[in-house]
Amino acid sequence: MLRHGKGAVPPTRRRFLGGAAGLAAAGATAPLLSGCGGPARAEGGTLKFWHFYDENATDPAMRGQAKWFNALIKEWNDTHDVKIEPFYVPRLAYQGSKMVTAFASGTGPDIFLLSPGDFLRYQNGGILADLTPHLDKRTVADYGTSLASRMVDGKVYALPMEVEPLAIFYNTPNWEKAGLSEGDIPTTWDGLLDVGDKLRSKGGGAGLVFETDPGYFQNFTWYCWMWQGGGDVLDKNGNVAFDSKATRQALGLWQDAVRHGIAPRTKPAAGDHLSAFKAGQAGMWQSGIWMVAAFKIGAPGHKYGVFKLPTPPGGRYSTTVGGWSFCASTQSSNPDAAAEFCGWALGGMNQQSIDRTVSWCTGVKSDISPRGSALKVATERGGYDSPLMTEFKDEIFPGGRAEPRYPPVVYKAISDAIQATMLGGKGVASEVDRAAQTIEAYMKSYQGASLI
Repeated sequence: MLRHGKGAVPPTRRRFLGGAAGLAAAGATAPLLSGCGGPARAEGGTLKFWHFYDENATDPAMRGQAKWFNALIKEWNDTHDVKIEPFYVPRLAYQGSKMVTAFASGTGPDIFLLSPGDFLRYQNGGILADLTPHLDKRTVADYGTSLASRMVDGKVYALPMEVEPLAIFYNTPNWEKAGLSEGDIPTTWDGLLDVGDKLRSKGGGAGLVFETDPGYFQNFTWYCWMWQGGGDVLDKNGNVAFDSKATRQALGLWQDAVRHGIAPRTKPAAGDHLSAFKAGQAGMWQSGIWMVAAFKIGAPGHKYGVFKLPTPPGGRYSTTVGGWSFCASTQSSNPDAAAEFCGWALGGMNQQSIDRTVSWCTGVKSDISPRGSALKVATERGGYDSPLMTEFKDEIFPGGRAEPRYPPVVYKAISDAIQATMLGGKGVASEVDRAAQTIEAYMKSYQGASLI
């Protein structure tokens, strides 16, 4: 059974850094919040908003996303006394060590973006400010299930800006070269591997691309394959359930794809989907709805399609749903203003707040709007009229399940199992057993917010 926050051991730098999946843990044991007064306090009270959208990027989609953030911050600064300054952090550093170590030393951002997979690291570490006082009371209902993984004890600690389900993207030129058509779209795992093998042998390039780099994103893309067989990391009562047939067959799927040369050991074009598709280096690629906008902007003439994730024998369709959220830091020199900004930006029931979500999800990006009101407005304005966006909204997204919010130790045990079986040549059964034991041992002493 899970232990919850009451009576929890105060978070320390060691606990916060210790599960950072390969980061060097700090040797100090001082409380995590002992270093309050980071960049905002040092620079006269201006609040720093860390994000990873580069206004100088060569990718036009990224530049448009950075412009959205700059406009949002300018709108706030024009109407509020407390000012906010954007602070760009390259994505690899942002998702790596930079933010973790910044918070551990008390120099973290005032406002930042957080993925649901890493939510509990910051929540249990005492970093996340309560946003509830700055939300319209109707907002929680408007967000519905998309907010559940960002709440603890009825309080909201992160506001989603997007909802991003996963699917399989297929490269039409490669399919045609291999003699395949829409009628060959697979609905089963065996069919997926068969089509991938034909694409590899006849279409050229990789048959099917899975995420190969270890990290929260790889776990995010893998969970749905386990869920389809009825498996889970924890059951509904919080008991460890990782050692299951569904887990073994999900790891086996990825292992078989690599072992038989259908899926590559490293991503084509260094992970650049557009370049890989245009160069014929990949026939299928598991990715998310955000790629629709990327193709529209970066490769508007390239022909491709998308389909729901296939299912195993006796399985049930599921996909993982992720997306970034706005958060405010308790370490900020003005945590109340930082939290107020999050609520002002995304958490109001006024038209301006709703329109910000609409413009982000169906203007500068291609996402499902996390709020019911924004989804309705975006639909009415034609944001989901294209065949691909309609497919995502009506067929792919309804089977979605939120990305889990597992602490670093749990996430890392799963990540190690994926890497060891997919790329390390290890046996599936032994790796599942090892991961389950690691998770079981950790949960015996876990104290923090519920994992489920």
